[in-house]
Amino acid sequence: MTIRAGLVGLGKIARDQHLPAIGKVDGIELVALASRNAQGEGVSNYHDLGAMLAGEPELDAVILCQPPQVRYQAARQAILAGKHVFLEKPPGATVSEVEALIALARRQGVTLYASWHSRYAAAVAQARAWIAERRIERISIQWREDVRHWHPGQPWIWEAGGFGVFDPGINALSILTEIVPEPVTLLSASLEVPENKDAPIGADLKMATASGAPVEAVFDWRQTGPQTWDIAVETSNGSLLLSEGGNMLRLDGEVQMKAPDEEYPAMYRRFVDLVADRAIDADIAPLRLVADAFLCGRHCPTTRFED
Repeated sequence: MTIRAGLVGLGKIARDQHLPAIGKVDGIELVALASRNAQGEGVSNYHDLGAMLAGEPELDAVILCQPPQVRYQAARQAILAGKHVFLEKPPGATVSEVEALIALARRQGVTLYASWHSRYAAAVAQARAWIAERRIERISIQWREDVRHWHPGQPWIWEAGGFGVFDPGINALSILTEIVPEPVTLLSASLEVPENKDAPIGADLKMATASGAPVEAVFDWRQTGPQTWDIAVETSNGSLLLSEGGNMLRLDGEVQMKAPDEEYPAMYRRFVDLVADRAIDADIAPLRLVADAFLCGRHCPTTRFED
């Protein structure tokens, strides 16, 4: 069976990642798009999700790539229509939204997939296996990038529910919660919020593993030049560095793996398998850490930031 899919939200992430990935994966075919401001070639185009659901009764699945503030209602609408749902990260604006969607998908008997693309970076699985055999002593995360490059003309990222710097930072947290074989809890957070925005441009998090190993993370959206996506792990028997967002692995300073980015095709292969079993894969651990940071964080006003 080939999944007939419709995608909602034809923005930068959809064009750069979702459309090429779908074209590489067997078992899924894009047949429709819904977007207020854009149209795709070779598929049916609709103004919104409701029109797409009405016009494509044979649709099997819906891929949601809109801003997180509106994702819950769209996902609920699709699930109630009996469609399998693929959620771009973050899977919702709040933890309770995603928990409600999980319960609804279970009742409706459809797949719900909360995708965490960075978990599919080439070296993440090997890092997880290496760490599992050692005692973690300390973890340090540096996640710095340029918001103007990754989110040009997207004001929603600065609005309440738009996550701000946690939009990329949650990628680091998704890797962290994948490679650490025990829960991670937040201890404190310092959030830099520009005076003309509602979401942070920088964040410093202090966390700990259940065994007490300290975990520190610095997220910054003002990086220029090369971007920094590093996770360093010190253990009882050696050190590990995941860089390039998880696509390069160093052990004790020696490169073990360096591979191109193939995260999104891997996610779509996972989605095809989930749909075949009508299974749910919706881990909320990364989102919970972000929610804790907003709940417990100390807000540090900073100067204005102009997009």
